[in-house]
Amino acid sequence: MNRSHPVADYLHSFFYQYLAGAKGLSPNTLISYRDTLKLCLRFKAQQLKKPVDRLTLEDLNEKMILAFLNHVEHEKGNSINTRNARLAAIRTFFRFVGEEEPSLLGSCRKIRTIPVKRIERKTIDYLDTHEMQAIFGSVNTQSLWGVRDNTILLTLYNTGARVQEIVDLFIHDLRLHPPGQVQLLGKGRK
Repeated sequence: MNRSHPVADYLHSFFYQYLAGAKGLSPNTLISYRDTLKLCLRFKAQQLKKPVDRLTLEDLNEKMILAFLNHVEHEKGNSINTRNARLAAIRTFFRFVGEEEPSLLGSCRKIRTIPVKRIERKTIDYLDTHEMQAIFGSVNTQSLWGVRDNTILLTLYNTGARVQEIVDLFIHDLRLHPPGQVQLLGKGRK
């Protein structure tokens, strides 16, 4: 009883029930996972010279995934961070497959244990007091645009917010009477 498992049978449930429904991942994360699986399936289909819709889970083994990750990094010129992000999406897919199809647990486990590549983290240099004063001093607060820019810079500095978090602010997120407060919606809807 050596039944094959078409990849297509698992994709809809993976994206709509597991990632969006059960995990509640953001639309951007879903797009990233979709792009990863699309690239991976195209890569394997090209290797096997068969249509993507004919691929089976048995076609996607540890050796193939490693070849795909090598292709992403060396032939497509992606960074190690991108390679690791692709691996994270693939691992999540095979976690789901293992839960749905216990007969494939062994191959899913092998894929899920592919290690991420280590990268050298660069030390982040922070601005000292004089550098911050120079930035604030460069804003012309005599103009309306300058007042706006100064307010944005001060808000970024005092809250430690990311630029996107400031862009996403609404007036109801601010409490201007003492004690002042800014309510931010961070990355991952935190």
